Amino acid sequence: MNFTPQQLTAFLHLARSGSFGEAARLHGVSQPALSRTIQQMEAALGRRLFDRTTRSVVPTPTGLELRRIAEALVAEFDSAADDLARFVEGRSGRVAVAALPSIAAVLLPPAIARFREGRPDVEIEVRDGLSGSVLEAVSGGGADLGLTIRPPHPQAALVYRSLLSDEFGLVCRPGDAPGGEGPLPWSVFQGRPFIAMAAASSVRQMTDAAFLQAGLAVPPLYGCAFLGTVGHMVATGLGVTALPRLTLSLLGPFDLAWRRLERPVMRRSMGIVTRAGRSPAPAVLEFLAQLERQAKSLR
Repeated sequence: MNFTPQQLTAFLHLARSGSFGEAARLHGVSQPALSRTIQQMEAALGRRLFDRTTRSVVPTPTGLELRRIAEALVAEFDSAADDLARFVEGRSGRVAVAALPSIAAVLLPPAIARFREGRPDVEIEVRDGLSGSVLEAVSGGGADLGLTIRPPHPQAALVYRSLLSDEFGLVCRPGDAPGGEGPLPWSVFQGRPFIAMAAASSVRQMTDAAFLQAGLAVPPLYGCAFLGTVGHMVATGLGVTALPRLTLSLLGPFDLAWRRLERPVMRRSMGIVTRAGRSPAPAVLEFLAQLERQAKSLR
């Protein structure tokens, strides 16, 4: 026989209260409806569950054994239902984020901190890497979402949503900056040692494109993989570089100057990548909303 959770709950109300009237009230049904439920259960078992008198309703030995089993089953069902409700409300689950390190360091820490204030039971995993690995992690299902620059070519398996854009500027020691306060042309790098990022990085690809558009031949030096290394080199006087403004906090505890670059103006569009045609988990949707709020505060 298979008893439903509703039948077992009705049975427990009667076993605990010892009254059909009280059990019907607790269960939210009429007394005849409750009586029919108990009769159906007794018929399925082929045994009486309660001894009835004019004064009381007392479980039989079979009823006592069923009560023991029903208490455990209903408690487990209620716990599972609560777990499901928490998941549907985005209060439990897991969020896996793949991100460019420069974007992750700016957007993720404050977004995660605020998200966890209301959802401390959601597990968050961060995988930082270059843009190509971010796209692969999302398209392959290893990450729920990616934080990266706009993909150079549309990809049918992915959906990109822009969060904010970040302009490039000259980064140098304050004493090495040209006079004035306005924007500078990319020709400012001619004749200066240019500290470049690694060839596979999104920053390097954009600085190479800027030099090409400006018709400049500026040799890239060092090919640093980490922004902290670039910051130390600039602060030491080994050269100057070009970086998006939001990366400045990642260069280290140095007093460095930043001046907007133009001719051409280079903007790095940063956003969220998700899989096309897939419904994100509720916790992922809530985290996406938090990221959008965080990005709005940086615009």
